[in-house]
Amino acid sequence: MTDEQSAKPDQAGRPGQAGQDPAPQPGSAAGGAQPGSMAGAVGGSGDGQGTVSALGADRLAELEAQCAELRDQYLRAVAETENIRRRGQEEVAKAHKYGIESFAEALLPVRDSLELALKVDAPSIDNLKEGVEATLRLMAAVFEKNRLFEIDPAGHKFDPNLHQAISTVPGASVNPPAAANHVVTVLQKGYLINDRVLRPALVTVAQA
Repeated sequence: MTDEQSAKPDQAGRPGQAGQDPAPQPGSAAGGAQPGSMAGAVGGSGDGQGTVSALGADRLAELEAQCAELRDQYLRAVAETENIRRRGQEEVAKAHKYGIESFAEALLPVRDSLELALKVDAPSIDNLKEGVEATLRLMAAVFEKNRLFEIDPAGHKFDPNLHQAISTVPGASVNPPAAANHVVTVLQKGYLINDRVLRPALVTVAQA
């Protein structure tokens, strides 16, 4: 047997060299993950993204609903504010137009009294005086009801906030004598509406 013939059986009888592993097969465990398992992993990742997207859509719908509700509340508040402003303007206009309604109504009996006095054909002096006094009482009641107070400062100290001095006279020259800076004569009464001066009293003031 030649050397070439003796070498051939030795090569054929040995499947491979020691320490070498056979090539991995496609379906074996040593060959790594199978295609089916990879597909499963990919499919699982897609389901997670879909869940997140669904949650995001729900949250977006919720926020949109809240925004719509807040917008509706805002529009309602704007409309209510406009209505209040319009009603306020109407009330102010009515106050300017009919503010003296109560006072005018209270004055009507005064006018009636004057008209009745003029209907008398031949009134006597006493009748005229009595009619004027009755009318004056009605007028005083009207003033009191509407808080219209007279300023009659005779003998009081001069107050520039309530009185208007027309002239001055020596205090010793009047009877009875008046102290300096006091009212001697009231030429025309003044009037107050509550605490506001409607017309100052016209007065003569004593000087030192």
